[in-house]
Amino acid sequence: MQAFEWANAKTAEDAVKLLGTPVADFDETARPIGGGQDLHTTMKAYISRPGRVVNLKTIPAFGDITADANGITIGATATLTDIENHPDVKRLLPGLVEAIHSIATPQIRNLGTMGGNLGQRPRCWYFRLEDVKCLKRGGDTCYAKDGENKYNAIFGTDAPCVMVHPSDLAPLLVALQAKIHVQGPAGPRAVPATGFLRMPSADNVWQETVLNPNEIVTAVRIDVTPASMNMKTTYLKFKERSSLDFAMASVAAVVWLNADKTVNAASVVLGGVAAVPWRLEAVNDFLKGKPLDEATIAKAADMAIDGAKPLSQNGYKLPLVKTLVRRALTKLA
Repeated sequence: MQAFEWANAKTAEDAVKLLGTPVADFDETARPIGGGQDLHTTMKAYISRPGRVVNLKTIPAFGDITADANGITIGATATLTDIENHPDVKRLLPGLVEAIHSIATPQIRNLGTMGGNLGQRPRCWYFRLEDVKCLKRGGDTCYAKDGENKYNAIFGTDAPCVMVHPSDLAPLLVALQAKIHVQGPAGPRAVPATGFLRMPSADNVWQETVLNPNEIVTAVRIDVTPASMNMKTTYLKFKERSSLDFAMASVAAVVWLNADKTVNAASVVLGGVAAVPWRLEAVNDFLKGKPLDEATIAKAADMAIDGAKPLSQNGYKLPLVKTLVRRALTKLA
């Protein structure tokens, strides 16, 4: 690991200033840190080489979890354990509790944070190998496209890079239509969770989020209005090992039910299958106005893989996705 300077930020504005202040003799100026579960691994592999690491946990408000009449606000450095155990999160957002509980181990959840989980770098092994220069590390080839791609994308595979984003929280935040609050040199702004993560493109294959230089996540806001009290949420994940593993595929499902138990609105989002949480818009439209009966759920599960283009070694994700969607909707019914 390369030597670096450590700085404790006092406020969001202070953190932004520290991130934007040049560090002599370093190309990559600074990176923010919360729990450090992902940043440390990328620094050890020389994927990240910051001259300064800016500690966000010294900003008191960043660790807060607050509920009001209209929803819940979760600070960027609130630990996964604190979020999982918060009584209002348990009461209003059981799907978020399920998503957090699926992450790694208790030890990692004790350190990992909301912001850190959203900002993880890809787990593709070509990207993580120190001696491999893949497309995302300045090379000219995405080796996973024709190589070992068991864990890579089945949606969006026409993109120049076929990574999948490892966050378990992102699919559910997208399904819940959360807002990601951000602070940068131009001041604060709110980004819809649906647009926070970005697909690799020919002109920008490196950037995984819409964060501008020196911007940081400060909090996540999830609205749970009185009209949403029929809201049901769940998160199901399939992983190769029972603990300490990332999703081979996952599904976040949120439905709002009418008094007659038909679906007023639905939001079904896949994880582990694309570079961004993959929204099943056709499925959501199909479910609207229908009861969550066996026939409806079976049809929705079949529709969930429409448009998928698996790679040479990950076709198993197709039946896996169908099964997860069927189980999630059955659970909500």
